[in-house]
Amino acid sequence: MNILNDDGIQGAFRALADPTRREILVYLSKEDMTIGDVAGHFAITRAAVKKHLTILEAGDLITVHPRGRERVNRLRPEGLKTATDWLDYFQQFWDQRLDALKTAAEAEERKNND
Repeated sequence: MNILNDDGIQGAFRALADPTRREILVYLSKEDMTIGDVAGHFAITRAAVKKHLTILEAGDLITVHPRGRERVNRLRPEGLKTATDWLDYFQQFWDQRLDALKTAAEAEERKNND
């Protein structure tokens, strides 16, 4: 994985940067919703909700499907994989530090028991 040159990362993190958009994703993880359904959960205008949904769609975190005159928004869980993969790359640093801490703690314990 090339973590420096993945265009999908930028859109995904832009979408995830806003707490309202993260909350929308939680709602969409439970059920598909129209703009009106989503707007019912927030004290903001439908136009503001539409802008948030547009950013989520651009970040490839949701898909939008027509249903009659309505547009239904659906979570696209595989879109979250872009962000997860990027974050997972850095997991190795935590693993290394935790392993070093464990080794140091065990050495200290052995020293105290001798």
